[in-house]
Amino acid sequence: MFESLSDKLKLTLRNLRGQGKLTPEHVDAALREIRMALLEADVNYKVAKDFVESVRVKAEGEEVWNGLKPHEQVVKIVYDELSELMGGTSSRLVFTKATPNVVMIVGLQGSGKTTSTGKISRWLADNQERKPLLVSVDVYRPAAREQLKVVANAVGVAVYEAAETNDPMTIVRGAVKHAVEFGYDTLMIDTAGRLHIDDELMVELEQIKAETKPVEVLFVADAMTGQDAVRSAEVFHERVGITGVVLTKMDGDARGGAALSIKQVIGQPVKFVGVGEKYDAIEPFYPDRIAQRILGMGDVLSLIEEVQGKINEEEAQEQLRKMTSNQFTLEDFRNQLGQFKKLGSMSKLMKMLPEQMTGGLQITDEQSAVVDHQMKRTEAIIDSMTRFERNNHKVIDASRKTRIAGGSGSTIAEVNQLLRQYEQMKKMMAQMNRGGLFGGLGRKMAGGLAGGLGGLLGGGGNPLGMLGGGSAIDHDDDSTDSLSRRIKKKKRHKKKR
Repeated sequence: MFESLSDKLKLTLRNLRGQGKLTPEHVDAALREIRMALLEADVNYKVAKDFVESVRVKAEGEEVWNGLKPHEQVVKIVYDELSELMGGTSSRLVFTKATPNVVMIVGLQGSGKTTSTGKISRWLADNQERKPLLVSVDVYRPAAREQLKVVANAVGVAVYEAAETNDPMTIVRGAVKHAVEFGYDTLMIDTAGRLHIDDELMVELEQIKAETKPVEVLFVADAMTGQDAVRSAEVFHERVGITGVVLTKMDGDARGGAALSIKQVIGQPVKFVGVGEKYDAIEPFYPDRIAQRILGMGDVLSLIEEVQGKINEEEAQEQLRKMTSNQFTLEDFRNQLGQFKKLGSMSKLMKMLPEQMTGGLQITDEQSAVVDHQMKRTEAIIDSMTRFERNNHKVIDASRKTRIAGGSGSTIAEVNQLLRQYEQMKKMMAQMNRGGLFGGLGRKMAGGLAGGLGGLLGGGGNPLGMLGGGSAIDHDDDSTDSLSRRIKKKKRHKKKR
C-alpha cells in the first residue's frame, strides 16, 4: 500500500540533499512535487492543498537543525504532517464496563462487511481478551446470515442465528438478550448493505443504533474505490454517525487516497485496515507508523509486534544461543524457515525495515513469490535428509546427495548449493559473534537477513541476491548508527545552550 506515493515523496525529499539552508525556492519546488504526488495518489484536492500549505508554513525560513542534514528536517516536517493528516495517533475501539458493548458494522454491499466483522472479532479476542458474539441482520441478501456463520466458525467465535425470524429489530433484541445471558462482553452486528445509498437502508440503521446504543459504529469501505469510499463515508456519517472507518483491500491499493483523506473529510479516523484475504490479515491503523512506511523510515514497532505474536520466544532464544556458539544446524535452519514463513512475505518484511538498514533496496511482490517458492524447495531438500544428516552436514557424501536430490525432486547441484551456502552463513554468524552480536546490530540486520537467508534460498536467479548479500553488513553510508550519532550530537548541543 502507498507504493506510488511513497516512491514519489522519497524521490522529492532526496532531491533536497546538499542544500545548506532551506530557501523559499527549495520549499516551493519540493511542495509542487508533493502536491502532485498526493493528487496522483487520489487524495482529496482540498486535503492535498491544506497539507501542502501546512508543510510550507513550518518549512519556510527554518534554520537547519544542528547536526542534521536539511533534507532530514523536511522529512521530519512531512512526517509530522502525514501523521496528523491520517489521525495523529492510533484510535483503538472504545469499550465500557457495560455488557454487552455493541459494535455496529455498516457500509455498502460488497465492501467486505461480513469478513471484516469476523476479522475484527478475532483480533479483539486475541489482542484485547474480548468475548465477542456475532449477529447478522442482513435479511435481504441471499445467504448473508449463513455467510456470517461460516466466517464465525472459521475465526472461532460464537454467532447468534435466530433462524425463526427475518425482522432485523427482533434479531438484534434477541442477540442482546443472548449476550447478557451467556456472558458475551461484545456484540458485533453485521448490518445490511445496498449497492447504493438509499433512505430505507439509513432508516433501518438509525433504528438499530437507537435500539442497541453501540459504543462503536464502524464504516467498512473498499480502499481501492478511493474518493468514492470517502464520499460514501460522508453520507453514512451524516445519517448514522460513524465513529471510525475500516478500509479493506489496502494490500491491493498502491495509491492510498482514501486512507489519507478520510480523517480530514469526515473527522473520524481509520481504525482498522484489511491487508489480505486470511482471517488474521487485519491491522490496527497507526498513522505515525504508516507515515514512517511512506517515507521509507520502516515500521519496526509493527515488525516487533508481528514477531512477538507469531514467533515462539523460547525457540528464538535457543536458536540465538546456537548461532552465537556455532552450533546452528540444518535442522535448526529448517525450524527457522517455518517460523519465518509465519511473518508473511519477504516484500512485506522489507517494507517494515528502515531504508538505512536496507540501503533503500526492495523486492517486488512477484520476486517475493519466487522467494516463497524457493523456501519450499529448500525445506523439501532438508526434509529429504535424515535427522543425523541435518545435524551433521559433513557426513553428506555423493551417494547421500543423490538420495536427497531424488527424494526432494531437486538436483545434486541444488543440494551442493544449499550445503555451500549453509557453510557461508555459518561463517557470517561467526564473524558477527566475534564483532559483538549486538554491536551495531541495526546495520547488520539487513545484511544478515539478505546475505544469510537470501544466500541459503538459492543464489543465482534468486531475487534476494538483489538485496546485497553479505555486503550490506559492511557499508556505513547513512546507516542507523550514523544517524543515531548525529541525533545524539544535536541533543548535546541543545543541552549546552
